[in-house]
Amino acid sequence: MTVPDVDMLGRLEKICVVARGDGVINVINIESEPATTRSRSSSKPQKGNQSVSKGSLPADNGDQNGRKVLHLDYSMGGHTAAASCVAFSMFGEKGKFIISGGNDKSVKVWDSSRCLHSGDNNSNNDLLHLSIDLRKKVNWLCTTPTESENLVVCDTSKVVKVYSIS
Repeated sequence: MTVPDVDMLGRLEKICVVARGDGVINVINIESEPATTRSRSSSKPQKGNQSVSKGSLPADNGDQNGRKVLHLDYSMGGHTAAASCVAFSMFGEKGKFIISGGNDKSVKVWDSSRCLHSGDNNSNNDLLHLSIDLRKKVNWLCTTPTESENLVVCDTSKVVKVYSIS
């Protein structure tokens, strides 16, 4: 999970991004209005767990608290196995990209401005900016806070790789 740095907050609103074990990257607006449909009689927690069948997503694109959630999944070019890490880009225009790595041996570079406003035009096209295929699972990634647009990726090999995002 990651949240924007303080100097990104004005541009990125109040969001957090979560890498999930099923390969989905959730972009959650943590400031959106929570649902107020709960009745007073149901104030006690219920026993048991709510379950969602594997591969299905909530139809309302919201979380259990009614917050707006965007699911970046394989149908949009996302990960096909567990997503292991996620970060905001620190180069150039900070936070321009959401970058995720996964057990599917790939790195995905998402356009954060299009992700944040995808619900405005109901189009999920062009959210994925770049996909990088690797030979090993991704353990960790970060970007450099320079104009060079460098992405540093550590996978399960013994080599640290640096890619240029353009």
